[in-house]
Amino acid sequence: MAVENLVLQVDGLRFSYPECAVLDGLSLAWPAGLVLVRGDECSGKTTLLRLLAGELTAQAGHISLQGVRQSEAPTDYAQKVFWADPRSGNVDQLTARGWLGSLPARYPLWDAAALAAHTEGFTLQEHLDKPFYALSTGSKRKVLMAGALASGAPLTLIDEPVGGLDKPSATYLGHALAQVADQPGRVVVVAHYEALLGVPWGTVMELKA
Repeated sequence: MAVENLVLQVDGLRFSYPECAVLDGLSLAWPAGLVLVRGDECSGKTTLLRLLAGELTAQAGHISLQGVRQSEAPTDYAQKVFWADPRSGNVDQLTARGWLGSLPARYPLWDAAALAAHTEGFTLQEHLDKPFYALSTGSKRKVLMAGALASGAPLTLIDEPVGGLDKPSATYLGHALAQVADQPGRVVVVAHYEALLGVPWGTVMELKA
């Protein structure tokens, strides 16, 4: 499949849990821009993100990011991906400031000015010195998304972005996504059950349960 400005390519991806098949022969070719993966509960949205992140291993198929195949060069591939599962407790003992401060060393295209803008836009200043376990669901998601958007990672994965967000933060998220829509060589994939209004999605993928 030929796509101009191709960043991410998936061929014949198959993944099943012991109790059910989730993805069967999925192929896609995404250029730089914003991608919405839309679907109901149990449609495979989070599973797809975890596969793209390398957190799950597919039973068949290949994933390539900027020409780097995940299965052949997993370390190189992983360095190009931002994924922070909002349901995970892996960072619970870290402060928001400490976690955000660890990211520039991992992401060569880190944008400190963007982080400052997202910190203000999501009104995170008062939460930066709190550990993640002390944050509300919405505040935790906002910290993770601020890091994701500032990372500059060629593949940036964001799952269910508005869970627990207040209306002003959800509005800011739309503006922030629009700002990264035209970044060259970068795909920002958002998994959600519906489109966020005002966001210039370049690609929309529908998953069926």
